[in-house]
Amino acid sequence: MSRIIPDPVTGAADLPEAVDVVVIGGGIVGVSTALTLAERGVSVALCEKGLIGGEQSGRNWGWVRQMGRDPAEIPLAMQSLASWREMNARIGEETGFRQTGIAYLCRNAKQEAEYEAWLPHARAFGLDSRLLRADELRQHFPGMEGNFTAALHTSTDGRAEPWKAAPAIARGAIRAGAHVLTSCAVRSVERQGGRVSGVVTERGRIACSSVVLAGGAWSRLFAGNFGIDFPQLKVIGTVARVAPVQGVPDMPVGADNFAFRRRLDGGFSIAMRNVNVAPIVPDSFRLFAEFTPNLVKSWRELKLRVNGRFIEEWNTPRRWSPEDVTPFERVRILDPAPVERFNSQGLAHLARAFPAFAQTRITQHWAGLIDVTPDAVPVIGPVPSTPGFFIASGFSGHGFGIGPGAGRLMAEIVMGAQTCVDPAPFRYDRFRSTRAA
Repeated sequence: MSRIIPDPVTGAADLPEAVDVVVIGGGIVGVSTALTLAERGVSVALCEKGLIGGEQSGRNWGWVRQMGRDPAEIPLAMQSLASWREMNARIGEETGFRQTGIAYLCRNAKQEAEYEAWLPHARAFGLDSRLLRADELRQHFPGMEGNFTAALHTSTDGRAEPWKAAPAIARGAIRAGAHVLTSCAVRSVERQGGRVSGVVTERGRIACSSVVLAGGAWSRLFAGNFGIDFPQLKVIGTVARVAPVQGVPDMPVGADNFAFRRRLDGGFSIAMRNVNVAPIVPDSFRLFAEFTPNLVKSWRELKLRVNGRFIEEWNTPRRWSPEDVTPFERVRILDPAPVERFNSQGLAHLARAFPAFAQTRITQHWAGLIDVTPDAVPVIGPVPSTPGFFIASGFSGHGFGIGPGAGRLMAEIVMGAQTCVDPAPFRYDRFRSTRAA
């Protein structure tokens, strides 16, 4: 079984005639943006073509971490951690968030040196990350065997439940006054005098003055039809669920070839760390020059594959009119096939490090499509060429953890309010291909 079914959200039956802001996409970033806007008195409609949290926001590892982030992301990750801590009380629902800490295990001096090199960034922001040495490992990692030499540990990090979090936040946004519409794809954005004036959905038109595109892996396709060349590719991440085991750490733990997180239902989500599939698609050639530097840097973690996605994307229309049935209506939820071999190998590596896992079994495999940018840092901000149009996408596998903070930042940018962190690192026009846009 690979299909992930998130907690249900009952969408609004009626389309509002007009709102201040339309948010496109019901993942963790979109629902967090809608929640913040609604709480601050801004009228907002969120349009999701399928299910809330139906794609990568409901399929990720469930790690909520500040540790190991790009320095540009650390302030936003810290802000997001603060939002996660208060989220259950804020919305009156269970997101699964628990502050448990997170750790990355090291096998040798080279891995230790890589984490040591990152620690000055943590210290610059007052983050509590530190390197645990060999004499501390048994205290923090019960049931561990193997020759691990150290661990990068951040006690303020945590975990949450992907299949629950985005739906819970969406229901909180509804109670705050947001219109949340499911099975309602946005077909196009309208402009008047060069500025956003509304959207056309499959169910009709909504007038608005601002649009936030938080479409995850779909964002480049949607923006392209609107005349915006957003540099974004996709990679496939594979995850599995295993039955409960006892006598292992409560915190999420990763090493060079495995990762695990305790789930709210008692089992664990596990994966083989540092292995993702990068499908070769037509956009791989269009964006080759933009992505080459990061590909060279991350080539050990990516498995380039020519598979069915090339034909799927080749045959996907890149232009359509507001009257056309769009690609978002033809495919409501991206549900890529998992690489079960990666999961089995990851569990085998995990069982060697934590023998308690040798007694468990995989009960479910799944995968998700991760939206990535050339520098692996998201875009959160306006598109200068189109007043009223904003993008919050390209989270590069970090979106679940920093989603609540990113949603707050996006809402504050749209409102023209004081922002919780400096938005400059996330500007749209930092890429070579977007500077003139």
